[in-house]
Amino acid sequence: MSTEDQSAPRSLAEALRARDDASLAALLRARPDLITPVPTDLTQLATRAGTRASVVRALERLDRFVLQTAEALAVAGDPATREELFGLMAGDAGDPAVVAALPAALAALREQALVWGADDRLRLVRTARELLAPSPQHPSPTGLGPSVREATAGMSPGRIQEIVATLGLPSTHDSVSAVGALTAVFTHRRKMAALLAGAPAESLEVLERLVWGPPYGQVTADPAARLRWLLDRALLLPTAPGTVVLPREVALHLRRGRAHRAPEPVPPAVEPLAVHAPQVVDATAAGQAYTALATVEELLKDWDEGGPAVLRANGISVRDLKRTAVALDVAEPVAAFWVELAYAAGLLASDGEADERYAATPEYDEWMERPPAERWAQLAEAWLAATRTSGVVGGRDIKERALSALGPGLDRSAAPEVRHRVLTLLSALPEGGAPDAEAVLARLRWERPLRGAQGGTPGPQGTQAAPGTPVPHGAAGFSGAAQGDEDLRSRLARWTLAEAERLGVTGRGALSAHGRALLGAPPAVRTARSAVAAAPAGPGDKLPAHHRAATAVAAPLSPPEQAAATAAAVRLLAPLLPEPLDHVLLQADLTAVAPGPLRRPLADVLSVLADVESKGGATVYRFTPGSVRRALDAGRSASDLHAFLAEHSRTPVPQPLTYLIDDVARRHGHLRVGAASAYVRCDDETILNEILADKRAAGLRLRRLAPTVLAAQADPATLLDGLRAMGFAPAAESAEGDVLITRALAHRTPPRTAPEPVPDGPPIPDGTLLTAAIRAVRAGDAAAIAPRRATEDAAPLAPGELPRTSSAETLATMQAAVLTGGALWIGYVNAEGSASQRVIAPVRVEGGFVTGYDHTADEVRTYPLHRITGVAELADD
Repeated sequence: MSTEDQSAPRSLAEALRARDDASLAALLRARPDLITPVPTDLTQLATRAGTRASVVRALERLDRFVLQTAEALAVAGDPATREELFGLMAGDAGDPAVVAALPAALAALREQALVWGADDRLRLVRTARELLAPSPQHPSPTGLGPSVREATAGMSPGRIQEIVATLGLPSTHDSVSAVGALTAVFTHRRKMAALLAGAPAESLEVLERLVWGPPYGQVTADPAARLRWLLDRALLLPTAPGTVVLPREVALHLRRGRAHRAPEPVPPAVEPLAVHAPQVVDATAAGQAYTALATVEELLKDWDEGGPAVLRANGISVRDLKRTAVALDVAEPVAAFWVELAYAAGLLASDGEADERYAATPEYDEWMERPPAERWAQLAEAWLAATRTSGVVGGRDIKERALSALGPGLDRSAAPEVRHRVLTLLSALPEGGAPDAEAVLARLRWERPLRGAQGGTPGPQGTQAAPGTPVPHGAAGFSGAAQGDEDLRSRLARWTLAEAERLGVTGRGALSAHGRALLGAPPAVRTARSAVAAAPAGPGDKLPAHHRAATAVAAPLSPPEQAAATAAAVRLLAPLLPEPLDHVLLQADLTAVAPGPLRRPLADVLSVLADVESKGGATVYRFTPGSVRRALDAGRSASDLHAFLAEHSRTPVPQPLTYLIDDVARRHGHLRVGAASAYVRCDDETILNEILADKRAAGLRLRRLAPTVLAAQADPATLLDGLRAMGFAPAAESAEGDVLITRALAHRTPPRTAPEPVPDGPPIPDGTLLTAAIRAVRAGDAAAIAPRRATEDAAPLAPGELPRTSSAETLATMQAAVLTGGALWIGYVNAEGSASQRVIAPVRVEGGFVTGYDHTADEVRTYPLHRITGVAELADD
């Protein structure tokens, strides 16, 4: 055996053992599920890296070209050579773009421990091969079928010899050599060309229809002549009664050696469809940001006295969502977005009372006190990180239950990743550049094909067989990746583009300056992250630049980075938002025009005193008897209202408005309603007579108790509403006879926390955790593979085997090691019954405990002697 063969890894564990710490850290960062929990040694790490769940997760995060490389290795020999892989990917012609990109793609597969071995013995992890290799149930994503050897495994020896004779090959004494002879013909370009040159045109047409897959089909018991010609020469092989397959070697010859019809080494470009002036983009986005703040405020004000009732299964009803949409003057899906955004930001929640309803939280009052730019930043941050997806409202879950706003089942763990990636693609465009949505979707499908398309590698692979010839059989696919996954990911991207525009992150389809800052795009925020993306992953080839950039930029920012990014976004947005005004323009038609956003005290009072009639660049308020009465109910007097309007109006107070306030104030409180069941008292008997005579009062069931008092069999609130509907202006009073002041904005939920996003798998470990984990794995691996010294009665222990010694022998060995300062290998069982191997240097043995330096944990520890299964001395080398 050569020195090179001796140094080549014989397993994935050995390949991982040969890596340096930087390479292991890159692996654990790319596949964080491998570190949860921290493996005891590299053998366990390799085992975990080969499990189906972990491999599927890793494959789902490969871009299209790296995945195509893995698919080519799955149909290559095991092991395969670098030249064989390059031939399958670049074809006989040797596509230069593919050849140039292959080293980086192979490095990416090595980096994620999906491929190991030297260049002349490349091995795809067994689980990945099982997932990507062709089978009758799931043909390969490449469209290739089984090899000749695999397809003829169940064929009779006599039939194989008949095929050999038809091809003019020498007969053999066994099937193995006969199959080898067939394979040699099919893999020989000149011989295959000569064989196909004599094929009927109809037979070649059948092969052309099957060559790009699926390769399986069905035939009748009496095949047509064009099919019989192919079957007699093993160009089609039967795999089951009525089922045939195109052998892999034949398909590769017809494909000119390529495993894929269209290798895609370069990601689809995302070019700007239109370019706007950056100032226009920022101004448009700022206007949308202001509208977003106004919409959320209006939503929560509408729910201030108690919003929609909470459904039994949580969420709000379709009817309540429609009412909210009408109140906000938006479509229902847009209303669902604003409701979910306020919920994600912690501004609304259920009140938890017996008659449970949704209402604003105390956080909303604090939010309203902040500057507008900071309020917007809180909404935008919540949107970026939220996994609750309003776009699925109105759909059905897997149990066919309707999905409602604020209800369960709205979490989509991929949503934050898609949002970050879409905005990152926008940030890569020139300032003011707005991309085509379809180009963004195509790029996302290239970056995550298994999450974005059925069958792993989308493309023109599925073909139909010729009429009367094999019919496609079996579904091309890797692990049942459903078309619904593609729809969801594409919809998430479309929703991101629409929601970013609605929220003011983008303007006219282009990323704004404050949106770019919020994402972390400014150099001051991205310095550390760019360094990570530009640095080599480890020894050998570098990862693809586009792959590393996507991983570095699309990942969510750390809390310190996000704080810096948010502060930068606030600084950029604040000057663009309109300055709140302290005045309105009163009109003679009992309206007031606010030419811009109003300061909060003015807006709060005006929202009680008048009703909003229209919105837009300017808001129009209308004064009505009901709105003026509402202000009087809130404790304002007529003189207070006159002074307020005179102070905040740039125009003289119109006489009709003065008369309206005085008229409503004159009648306000003339009637008094209190709780008996309820009563009405008034010093003017004629008004009470008028009420009793009114037919509209029949439902209140009034009766006179005294000349100035009426009793009603209705509660005070109903009596108030009934009298107001009759045109009166009653005031409520307390049991002591004082007028009750009705204050708006009073209902709040108890303190609530915003909903936590549902993570899309384990979080990416930070540097501290990676360093500690790698140190623990290295130490555990050293303990597991360290050579043990043979005792007089026993042979050396095999790696991984726990030593077994008596208590007396264990104690004696420990005491001797204290004197000599030597290290021992021990087996230890903790209180939970978990066994582990450790290398310790004992320094003290007393009281049934041994204290020593644990090389595995890199610290001094104390162990009970009764939990040590045995000890073994380490060999001198």
